[in-house]
Amino acid sequence: MSDPVAPAFAPLPEPPYYAVIFASLRTPSDDTGYAAMAERMVLLGAQQPGFLGIDSARGADGFGITVSYWASLDAISAWRAHAEHTVARETGRDQWYRQYTLRIAKVERAYGFEA
Repeated sequence: MSDPVAPAFAPLPEPPYYAVIFASLRTPSDDTGYAAMAERMVLLGAQQPGFLGIDSARGADGFGITVSYWASLDAISAWRAHAEHTVARETGRDQWYRQYTLRIAKVERAYGFEA
């Protein structure tokens, strides 16, 4: 992945693998370091064992979805326990998010189309 924050489809292996689906609604202000922290989390996450890729989008209304892909549940647990990720999560709850949900799913089949 040459630029992990560029909008593109994550190049992924054949399933099975796991998807962590993070849907969030941002607070109105972005002057508290959110963009820098989000970029740092993408770069740091990409360095973690078992990380496979990431897809992310955010609308002008503040609603966003980020899906990170992982080789195993153990890799997801290790990322959740990472110290910097813990700080980002806590800061997100305190400052950046009005609401969020997180779901973990096993991807058993994947296919697509490209013109």
